[in-house]
Amino acid sequence: MKDTGPRRIRGVRRILNAREGVVLLLFFLLALFLSVRTPTFLSAQNLSNVARSFSWIAVVVLGESVVILTGGIDLSVGATMALAGLIAALVLQGGHPVCLAVLAGLAAGMGVGYVNGTLVGRLDLPSYIVTLGTMSVARGIIFVLSRGWPVRNLPYTFRVLGQGYIYLNALMIPVPVLILLVLTLASAVLLNMTLLGRYIRLLGRSAPALHVSGIDIGGLKQFVYTFSGFMAAAGGLMMTARLGVAAPTAAVGYEIDIIAAAILGGGGLTTGKGTIWGVLIGAGLLHILRNGLVLMGVHPYWQTGIVGAMLLAAILVDSLPLKTREQHG
Repeated sequence: MKDTGPRRIRGVRRILNAREGVVLLLFFLLALFLSVRTPTFLSAQNLSNVARSFSWIAVVVLGESVVILTGGIDLSVGATMALAGLIAALVLQGGHPVCLAVLAGLAAGMGVGYVNGTLVGRLDLPSYIVTLGTMSVARGIIFVLSRGWPVRNLPYTFRVLGQGYIYLNALMIPVPVLILLVLTLASAVLLNMTLLGRYIRLLGRSAPALHVSGIDIGGLKQFVYTFSGFMAAAGGLMMTARLGVAAPTAAVGYEIDIIAAAILGGGGLTTGKGTIWGVLIGAGLLHILRNGLVLMGVHPYWQTGIVGAMLLAAILVDSLPLKTREQHG
């Protein structure tokens, strides 16, 4: 009798490698369930709200996924979102133009990311400890600058980033969706069509090989975390523009959703694998799950628990291929 062990192993690997397809299937099944279970899910207003809020979350998930591809993690993204939004709001409150406010917000996010990258890449500190620390520092700065009060009355020229539309004949495209498309294409080009993107993937798979090749691993990590900070700031600006207020407690707890979406969509913690489109699917699945739980009246405490359970499940699935390789060579 032939040994079917290797064949079964290959079958398991194919299923695990098809995670994007499985997540996409779950996305459609969940959407179908919610459309039957809650009559408001497919309403134009709800779909518009979902698309807008998904856009700023997905932008941050894109940045987080690049960090995860390198084997690291960024826990400071939620605080960075809030800090960028607050900095922009304070600049606007001072009577300065929108373009300067946007640049100030992006610079703040990149600053947080650069500090993360320097501590992780140059000093070789654990990413989860570093980003946990910068998360707390960023939140402290937010409360100091705002004195615990939200900044309101933001001009429409800024709020258009989260509330406006681009009109193409009879087609209305929400501005946040357009920003997401542009940043998604830029991220895809970075990871798939540049030498830098190849190095980022290799950093997650075989950092020693990069070191032997003479690649500046510390500098590469600085770029990756700065990129994550930029994307978190962009998402924070879109969120603030959508809400029309910069609150010091904005984006609290978003880290779990963002990390779960990145891993769920295929951003392996140790493999250097994952695709931009898979990450977007993961973010979409998690976002409509959140929306569906709200529409069904599920208590917020249970919502957090459900998302946490999905994160654990995604990490478990992510570790299975690695365990299989270790056991069977």
